[in-house]
This record gives sequence, structure tokens and C-alpha cells, in this order.
Amino acid sequence: MCLAIPGKLTAISAQLDDTFRMGKVSFGGVIKEINLSMVPEAQVGDYVLVHVGVAIGTIDEAEAHKTFEYIRRIGELDELEGSSTQTDTP
Repeated sequence: MCLAIPGKLTAISAQLDDTFRMGKVSFGGVIKEINLSMVPEAQVGDYVLVHVGVAIGTIDEAEAHKTFEYIRRIGELDELEGSSTQTDTP
């Protein structure tokens, strides 16, 4: 089973071209550098679905919050929580 986690795109940090587009995504305050090459339309402030370090799609804010809260409740955020540097909502 594949799991994609929703997060908020907070910055686009590199954009040499669409192949190497990278950005910072907040997962409930945990900020990770994510590959954005599969979502060339994504802009800062958008919510993206991330699977193994790659944003694979966009999602609306309400659905992102709902999904993130469910994932948090079932305890599937352990990998992310060790490296938090900022606090923010997803």
C-alpha cells in the first residue's frame, strides 16, 4: 500500500527547470525538502500530496487538513516528527 502525506508548499527553493524543481513543504510544522517535478503547476501556499520525497499531486486545503489529521491519529507520522524546526499547520 502506498501512502501520500499532505503538506503545505512553503517555498520553492530551486527551479533550474521543471525536472529539478524543489521546494520546502510543511507537514504540521515539520519542514522537508521535496521534489516538485511531478507538480509543475504547484505554487507557494498550495497543498501537495507527497510520497517518498516527491510531490505527486495537489489537494485542496480542507481535504489536506482532514487527511493529515487522520494520519496523525493513526500514528503514521513518526518518521517526520524527529526533525521539526518550525511550527505550522499542514
